[in-house]
Amino acid sequence: MRGAVLLALSATLLGCKQEAAAPEVAPRMVRTETVAKRDASAAITLTGRIEAEDEVPLAFRIGGRLLENKAVAGQRVEAGDVVARLESQNEENTLRAAAAALSAAEAQLTQARSHFERQQTLFRQGWATRANFEIAEKGYQTASSQVDAAAAQLRSAEDLMSFTELKADQPGVFTLAGPSAGEVVQAGQMVARLARQDGRDAVFDVPAQVIRTAPRDPKITVTLADEPSVSVKGHVREVSPTADPVTRTFAVKVSLESPPEAMRLGATVTGTMQTAEDPVIEIPAGALTRSNQLPAVWIVDPAALTVSLRNIEVARFGESLVAVADGLSAGDLVVTAGVQALHPGQQVRLLEPQQ
Repeated sequence: MRGAVLLALSATLLGCKQEAAAPEVAPRMVRTETVAKRDASAAITLTGRIEAEDEVPLAFRIGGRLLENKAVAGQRVEAGDVVARLESQNEENTLRAAAAALSAAEAQLTQARSHFERQQTLFRQGWATRANFEIAEKGYQTASSQVDAAAAQLRSAEDLMSFTELKADQPGVFTLAGPSAGEVVQAGQMVARLARQDGRDAVFDVPAQVIRTAPRDPKITVTLADEPSVSVKGHVREVSPTADPVTRTFAVKVSLESPPEAMRLGATVTGTMQTAEDPVIEIPAGALTRSNQLPAVWIVDPAALTVSLRNIEVARFGESLVAVADGLSAGDLVVTAGVQALHPGQQVRLLEPQQ
């Protein structure tokens, strides 16, 4: 019995010696970086297209059957050139009727004037009564008013006749042709779209985030996509107040300063804008991990060389860098490599000198 007790006691002492002799866990090697605020300016490049600064739809002021439409997309036109015609038989008939009505009114005016002048002479000589004179005077006034009315109707008929021809009001280039000959068009219906030759815009579909972070008056360099040597400066002329319902982007028109001839309407271009933001803290993307379903980083205590997990707020994700909006201060020592196997309070050894 005594031997069994001694044997058990020896085994216990031996186990304690083995536990005491177990080696300590070595600090994990990590790569770190001392964060600091840096300028966050970056170049943003988008693809767009060249459009006319002033593009208007051409339409008839009256409806009718289209006799011809000369508009062809890409064709140049000068001011006063006839773009399209409507069948004008009804308007011609109205014009002839108005001209005939004016001739009849003028004949009646001539007769009424002669009668009035005779009655005026007889009345002065005492051979005509005042009643006959006043009747002749009113007849003359009525005939004169009828001539004015007939002349106004004739001018209206002439206007209607002129409305059967659609002319370009300024020189430009057709960007779209509408209905063909034989179709019936309504007043105001687009027959052709004309890009006037008084300026060109570069139009880009811009995400809302880029619009929010853009400078107040950004300087933009517009470059021809198939010929990078052709470039021109531009500035934002108009930003669409509403987003496209499909792409959720905003149309931004950039006015070009003396655009070269190579930048024709419809050409594909790229626009580059330099963003100038307040200095921010940027960390390598590899330093990010997650804690409580939020972005986080490991922070090293430089005195104790232990790590702790801290949640951060990300302002912007880049290809290799992440801009931090909140959670870090200049001088914090952040683990940038080796974050996968760390736990809070763990001892670490820095792989390289602190920066």
